Amino acid sequence: MKRSTVHISLLGLVLAAFISCSGSSGSREVKNAAGNDSLSVAVETDSRPAKRLIEVLAPADNSSLSCTESLVFSVTHAAGQVKVDSVQVYIGARLATTITTLPATAELPMSGDPGRLSVRAVAWSAASKPQTVTLFINLLSDITPVTYRYRIVKTYPHDRRAYTQGLVYDGGFFYEGTGQQGESSLRKVEPWTGKVVSQVNLDGSLFGEGVALLGDRIYQLTWTTKVGFVYEKETFRQINRIYYQTQGWGLSTAGDSLVMSDGTNVLWFLDSDFNVLSSVDVWDNKGAVDNLNELEMIDGELWANIWQTDRIARIDPVTGKVLGYVELNNLLPREEKEPGTDVLNGIAWDAAGRRLFVTGKYWPRLYEIAVSPANRN
Repeated sequence: MKRSTVHISLLGLVLAAFISCSGSSGSREVKNAAGNDSLSVAVETDSRPAKRLIEVLAPADNSSLSCTESLVFSVTHAAGQVKVDSVQVYIGARLATTITTLPATAELPMSGDPGRLSVRAVAWSAASKPQTVTLFINLLSDITPVTYRYRIVKTYPHDRRAYTQGLVYDGGFFYEGTGQQGESSLRKVEPWTGKVVSQVNLDGSLFGEGVALLGDRIYQLTWTTKVGFVYEKETFRQINRIYYQTQGWGLSTAGDSLVMSDGTNVLWFLDSDFNVLSSVDVWDNKGAVDNLNELEMIDGELWANIWQTDRIARIDPVTGKVLGYVELNNLLPREEKEPGTDVLNGIAWDAAGRRLFVTGKYWPRLYEIAVSPANRN
């Protein structure tokens, strides 16, 4: 054992000499020549961050501008640093410009679509590894939304026990999806009486959400379980299941495809098998519009209830820009509200009759309304 001990001591001296010259730190296990004794020694590593080559002067991180404005990008050398040969500027994944002389300012045109984008400046220098500075900008819609007021055309009875999550009008009937665990269902309802003609109940563990009619099939979402159901329209017989990776909130049809909301400001466009085709972020001229819920496509616009408000957003489904807001304050009279009465939710459109219907969760009424710009005389 003594000989082994001496060997370790000599090895320790050699390592100590090496460490003193290397200028690094850390910890490393070392074995002796026989491989059966080990020694833990401190090894220094240089943990100091690399010095930044450039400073981005504009835009400020998380700043906002209209999606049709040009982005003013300004960059300079970091104080006391080596010469930078070039700076590549990326807007999202797109290379917007390459700068070869610093300091510099460039005006970079935007795409015209709103959204949240990264701005990356990659600095290149022969004397250093490339370095990246990343910040984010919010591109606001360039449209000021029109405010719409409502007029009640007709009032219909509605089941106060229905926690309305989705609403569709077709062939003289409403198809309604209801929520809450133990209460979730799909219903076919007579508008003039409020009578439920057909009903299928979901498993008590599921929380029903939006519904949509595509061809002869009815689609119904659930909230957090990431599964939905497909039914025959005429019989309510379940013929398929659908799966998705987000929460399920609202659902509607857009031509021969489907569009789904998930409670954020994102709308998902899906084929009949629920494969994702595309998505769009919804913004107005002030920021992202979150809590998008029940959906209905009306004359090329996508109308969306905004959860916990009496407001419906009218959205361009191509750009995600909010075109207007329908304000439905005080639609349900105060005297008809009970302690359990919840928020506005449910939009249905009779394309043939040009009729618009709305209701809410646990509401005793369903309303046919007409809307017009608030500033119209």
